[in-house]
Amino acid sequence: MNKKQKRSLTLIIISAALLAIAAAVSEIFSPGLFSIALFAVPYMIVGYDVLWSALRNVFHGQVFDEQFLMSLATLGAFAIGEYPEAVFVMLFYQVGELFQSIAVGKSRRSIAALMEICPDRAVVLRDGVEIEVAPDEVSVGETIIVRAGERIPLDGVITSGSTSVDTAALTGESVPVERGEGDRAFSGTVNLTGLIRVRVDSAFSESTVSKIMALIEDASEKKTKYENFITRFARYYTPSVVIAAVLLAVLPPIFDGAWLLWLERALTFLVISCPCALVVSVPVSFFCGIGTASRHGILIKGSNYIEALSRVDTFVFDKTGTLTKGRFRVESVVPHGISESKLLSVAAAAESYSNHPIAAAIVEADLNNSLCATTCEELSGFGIKALIGEKTYFVGNSRLMKDIGITFDAEAIGTVVYVASEGEYLGYITVADEIKPDAADSLAKLKNMGIMKTVMLTGDGAAAATAVAASVGADEVRAKLLPIDKVAEVEKLIDGGRRTAFVGDGINDAPVLARATVGIAMGALGSDAAIESADVVLMDDKLSKLPMAVSLARKTMRIVKENIWFILITKAVILILGALGVANMWAATFGDVGVMVIAVLNAMRVMKIR
Repeated sequence: MNKKQKRSLTLIIISAALLAIAAAVSEIFSPGLFSIALFAVPYMIVGYDVLWSALRNVFHGQVFDEQFLMSLATLGAFAIGEYPEAVFVMLFYQVGELFQSIAVGKSRRSIAALMEICPDRAVVLRDGVEIEVAPDEVSVGETIIVRAGERIPLDGVITSGSTSVDTAALTGESVPVERGEGDRAFSGTVNLTGLIRVRVDSAFSESTVSKIMALIEDASEKKTKYENFITRFARYYTPSVVIAAVLLAVLPPIFDGAWLLWLERALTFLVISCPCALVVSVPVSFFCGIGTASRHGILIKGSNYIEALSRVDTFVFDKTGTLTKGRFRVESVVPHGISESKLLSVAAAAESYSNHPIAAAIVEADLNNSLCATTCEELSGFGIKALIGEKTYFVGNSRLMKDIGITFDAEAIGTVVYVASEGEYLGYITVADEIKPDAADSLAKLKNMGIMKTVMLTGDGAAAATAVAASVGADEVRAKLLPIDKVAEVEKLIDGGRRTAFVGDGINDAPVLARATVGIAMGALGSDAAIESADVVLMDDKLSKLPMAVSLARKTMRIVKENIWFILITKAVILILGALGVANMWAATFGDVGVMVIAVLNAMRVMKIR
């Protein structure tokens, strides 16, 4: 517990002890000012904060809130001589507030672990001298030095040194990863073993840690329909019950003259009707869900996306980098009229300007590195047009060959990159990608959880796509798709009544991530498009976290609904009993604070997901 929670617990214990003493002493002495003083001391100890908040809110125009209701009801109980009940109601209310604080605190610590990943300094190398500055003062292109045990302050590429890096704060993965010269270094991760130098390639405001912090800060602003309903409900409900309590205190005694009896019933009615259980438990449930997800490296941008994810019935997957590792290697080079080495060099020169994994594989395979492209033009969804020497080359897929009128080897199987030059077909290169080891198991788990359909979308040819889909167990596959075609396929599913989650690697999938019911970015560490377009970000590339995310969303929504029905039914019953005089102030206390404690404890069950 934090300092504030310990203080609350101390005041509760002191107040409870004084209440017990006051109750025992009051049995000996006759009622009077002494009895009032005995009970007033524990009441003020435990209730001072509530009374002060209520008074302050009244002066600020915020009259009808739970502090106002609790203050009015307990002060009224004092006025009619129900001293023990008044103290106990306030005491139990503070116990409920403490439970709520602990529940939120546990979840907040999971989120705070992410919020604390932002370093407050960076050691930058300028003119051969190490200078310590704030991370936002480091420019792109400068080199920073990160020693063992320090948190990496900015994104970049390691230029010297090797080390183990703890990525747990971002990915939820506890096993350190090895990083060396040429590897990416992400802000917020911890350098464990060796000194490294990192060439910064993005400003602090665009770094991974800044994006994640912004994502977390914005999450609380995005509410579900349940939270919006509760907010609207409390706005009208609270003044309504105050008016009802006043009418209950005034109207019946006009006929029977029992003013004190009906005043007590009205005060009981007020305590029961306090909406804090409903107002507190629903946001706490979602907050616990978001906090638990963040502990596992699953960043959910808002509680509305928990609700949406819980209702998804169709999962749509990108292939490259999502179901497969996205680490391609050149499998074969099939020339037509030129040598293998020349074909590979032409393709590598054109692809050297692209950051696509297939392009990287071709560039890596070109050991000669003998050609250089003068200009390159990316033809989205088709390939690349490049000027190499005096000739224009086209490097891309079969659609590109058809578009420029080239006859090519249509029987080539797998992921194929074709090469042509000014009307002349030069051959093709096939590349292979490895399926992720947890892909098939993750899709099987999703189906066992009731997901009705799994679909794979890819720009690859039909033969390669079908083979991958069969290996992972996808129900359907769509091949030879442009990025805009993927959006159209998802829209067809949505128009057909499907609630879709699209899972992509965040490189070329921004449009379809934004269009799906829920966009989920896989392995999105450092990807601008993923963090901006996706609703849920998995900070590593493990498909096994998808079933966990769905399970967590469903459990959170189930608990939210349980709490709402439990609170409404319990309050309705006790409200009726209170108005009829059957339920006294003790029952009223259970109807308010007791119900809230039970609802908060129920909400905390979300945090037990491992």
